[in-house]
Amino acid sequence: MTKVLVVDDEPQIVRALRINLAARGYEVLTAHDGASALKVAAEDRPDVVVLDLGLPDRDGTEVIAGLRGWTSVPILVLSARTDSSDKVGALDAGADDYVTKPFGMDELLARLRAAVRRAAHPVDEGELAVVETATFTVDLAAKRVHRDGTEVHLTPTEWGVLEMLVRNRGRLVAQKQLLQEVWGPAYAKETHYLRVYLAQLRRKLEAEPSRPRHLITEPGMGYRFEP
Repeated sequence: MTKVLVVDDEPQIVRALRINLAARGYEVLTAHDGASALKVAAEDRPDVVVLDLGLPDRDGTEVIAGLRGWTSVPILVLSARTDSSDKVGALDAGADDYVTKPFGMDELLARLRAAVRRAAHPVDEGELAVVETATFTVDLAAKRVHRDGTEVHLTPTEWGVLEMLVRNRGRLVAQKQLLQEVWGPAYAKETHYLRVYLAQLRRKLEAEPSRPRHLITEPGMGYRFEP
């Protein structure tokens, strides 16, 4: 049974999550502040953490940092904060995903399942060497992309962006992380670079660039590759 730790100081949200998760076969642990969250996590070792940022005793990013000091457990942030700096801060601290309140229960559960799947089945280099989508194929070892049987020419920077996203398939890659990995630390705030290069990649790879299926934007946070 998958064990979920819900950390939130709003009783109605904790109750709603407990009911919905228990109904789907999850074991639910709860904590109402940061200190108790860290204590429960250390003692009961949850498989995934759903964490609010606005806790009464400390900021949720401190809890993320505390957890990341000793565990790689998936952390799904659930917060009313919609400012991009809060989202980026949580992701940089080590969160795996971010859902804003008010939220749809179906979306939250889908994100939760995805986080648990990724943790249970980490992708190794061999498995990841060739990644196929309905539209294009990425060969990470050969550094080549094919669409409809024809090789697609990518610039080195376009390849760098695509490779980073594909290697983290299904995971949200923060804007800052992507910029630092592809362009370098001095470019951590140049988010307009990403908009330009993602648009170029979509034109080359997506069947409908204006409605991408594989190169997904998470507004204010980053990008996600979905095979």
